[in-house]
Amino acid sequence: MPRSGKLSRSSRHSHTKNYLDPSPPVSAEGALIIFAKAPIPGQVKTRLCPPLNPDEAASLHGSMVMDIAEQTRGIRRLDRFLACTPSSDHAFFQTLAARYRLTLCEQVGDDLGQRMNHAINKSLKKGYQYALVIGTDIPALSPETYKKAAFLLKTQDIVLGPTHDGGYYLIGLKHPTPGIFVDIAWSTENVLALTQEKAQALGRTVGLLDFERDVDTFEDIEAFVTTSSYSGKRKLSTRTANVFQTLFQRHGTKS
Repeated sequence: MPRSGKLSRSSRHSHTKNYLDPSPPVSAEGALIIFAKAPIPGQVKTRLCPPLNPDEAASLHGSMVMDIAEQTRGIRRLDRFLACTPSSDHAFFQTLAARYRLTLCEQVGDDLGQRMNHAINKSLKKGYQYALVIGTDIPALSPETYKKAAFLLKTQDIVLGPTHDGGYYLIGLKHPTPGIFVDIAWSTENVLALTQEKAQALGRTVGLLDFERDVDTFEDIEAFVTTSSYSGKRKLSTRTANVFQTLFQRHGTKS
């Protein structure tokens, strides 16, 4: 997620869906907002190309988005939203919404920080006690992660899920904090550190989840396939495990 702004790019215009409407009061404690791109070849997982070709990268991306939808559907006390780009009207998102009972919405804003801030603020305004934003780059993230995030937010203002490359895969807030997203160089390894510095300057406390390794490069795929510290603790979907193995077999000796 946001080492490089990978929560996804979005159009600047709002086609915001029903989770922003002043509809009935919310029944869940929190909102889980999954930021995702449609699996369009040439527009997703571009850092994997080469050695992957755009179709392979799109296939992997699509599988990982489906994983998040599958893995989060049984989580209690959270309403789930899929923040889409380029449009929630894309057939991929419509299928996910129908299959996994996700509420679709658009990503709104000119950069990643604005988009996350918009999604979180709208969720809090609707009445949720807290909002979690997550990307789709962590294979088989445990449902316990979301429970721990909610637990940390009982005593902390902000929760972050750090990645080994200097970014974070999850951010959660219980109060609007627009300053936390301003002037962040999303494409650098300093995203986590800068966010923590901003939180301190704003007088906000921060709780940290476990470090995770996201899938940004082919070396990350190799690590999940060959390193027991990653592959052994993961319960990958059969679909994504097969995609990883196939890509490793095709390109492992070439990378």
